[in-house]
Amino acid sequence: MAAAPLSNNTLHVVIDMQRLFAEDTAWHTPTIAGILPNVLTLCQARPSQTVFARFVVPQTAADAKGAWKNYYRRWSSVTLDELDIAMLDLVAPLAAIAGPDSIVDKETYSVFGSPGFAQRLEASGVETLIFSGVETDVCVYASVLHAVDAGYRVILAQDALASGDMTAHALIIENLAPRLSEQIEILSTQAILNLWRS
Repeated sequence: MAAAPLSNNTLHVVIDMQRLFAEDTAWHTPTIAGILPNVLTLCQARPSQTVFARFVVPQTAADAKGAWKNYYRRWSSVTLDELDIAMLDLVAPLAAIAGPDSIVDKETYSVFGSPGFAQRLEASGVETLIFSGVETDVCVYASVLHAVDAGYRVILAQDALASGDMTAHALIIENLAPRLSEQIEILSTQAILNLWRS
């Protein structure tokens, strides 16, 4: 079945395309370099309909909530006591086009954990969410499932998604997301652009 055209009530959500994941840190995700051109293409196609989610880490593990304390004890090298805060910035090509109102900070895997994000979508009349970024099997998929639960049309930009574990990435794209085929569409960057132009 052919995918339906994308309306003006579509928002492109870029997940965690930050220096923290692109550079030499404990969370380095080398595959970012390969998807960046496609992520950038989608952003440039509709800059006013793009938001950038940033994963924000605590100052110390003790500052985190609940079981996140254990998580950041394991990953203490990415707490702000040890990490340059500039590493939370978007990668340079995206930072150059992201306005302050287009950046959404989150302390959770899902972008819906960002205070006010769900209300922002509702107030803007958003109906469709396109997801790109990293990591497919963690922050992207957490956000996708939240979007599905909220009733949005959800599109994964297949060639604009990646993970530090590409086996897990493939599991999402080839097995898990297709199980929800009535709610999650998997399309190439070019297919998305074609639908957005029609």
